[in-house]
Amino acid sequence: METWNATTNMEFQLLGFQNISEWQNFLFVIFLLFYIMTVIGNIIIIIVVNQDHRLHLPMYSFLKHLSFLEIWYTTTIVPLLLSNLLSQGLSISFSACIVQLYFFVFFGATECFLLAMMAYDRYLAVCNPLHYSILMSSEVCTKLVVGSWVTGIGTGFLPALMISKLNFCGPNQINHFFCDLPPLMQLSCSSTFITEITIFILSIAVLCICFLLTLVSYVFIVSSILRIPSASGQIKTFSTCGSHLAVVIIYYGTMIFMYVHPYTHQSPELNKIISIFYTVVTPLLNPIIYSLRNKDFKEGLRKVIKRKCGMYRL
Repeated sequence: METWNATTNMEFQLLGFQNISEWQNFLFVIFLLFYIMTVIGNIIIIIVVNQDHRLHLPMYSFLKHLSFLEIWYTTTIVPLLLSNLLSQGLSISFSACIVQLYFFVFFGATECFLLAMMAYDRYLAVCNPLHYSILMSSEVCTKLVVGSWVTGIGTGFLPALMISKLNFCGPNQINHFFCDLPPLMQLSCSSTFITEITIFILSIAVLCICFLLTLVSYVFIVSSILRIPSASGQIKTFSTCGSHLAVVIIYYGTMIFMYVHPYTHQSPELNKIISIFYTVVTPLLNPIIYSLRNKDFKEGLRKVIKRKCGMYRL
């Protein structure tokens, strides 16, 4: 049996959704629309936050970086997915596969850190408003954002390096729509025990810890909301926090389901469905939930539109 490693110039074939070929044109249109709306929505957030001085606050600084990340995160996966749907199976070189894997882990881990920082920011704003400006100053916000990006960059190296050291045997077909960790390890003909254990520990460290920190922040936020004397104030705050928490649970829940357990008995078709949520769906939901439901952001968006149309004057 032929064996190759990272030093040889071999190709993988991404099978994508070949098992439902009759649906591929429909899926192409849906995923293309999701991708376009995701990119446009997140670009709008970046433009509005940059141009409206009232939004130059830590909360919107985190949101701007999350939007910038989502554009590149979904671009790492979706264009290749769209090409796969058109070509009925796409070939990708080993090196390109490892590069895609690295950026997927890098952007995914950075999003986890940013979501945790955003939850911490909301915790300070709701539970400690008198000291918020001190505890979450612009300097602190910048350090948290930079720390999230730097930690994410480092997180992506270990999985990509360990996968690149594995040996692979034919057939060289990845039963997925991108170079993900489970199908690559299932395809390897060398021992993946150390790689699986290492990635499992890394997944717990990133996904579970960030998720728990986010949940704890929201527990404190909810307990503070319950002490609000106004019923309308409680409903409004619950509505905002509830939608934020729903997106967080979808993202973390699907990621934890995929990566925080052994890979040997995972269903390839189930993996594809679960992967759609955190690669296609949540990048679209984030700009909708975090911005379009925000009164200050919507006012900023109206001002930017009027200014661009020449109808708004300071």
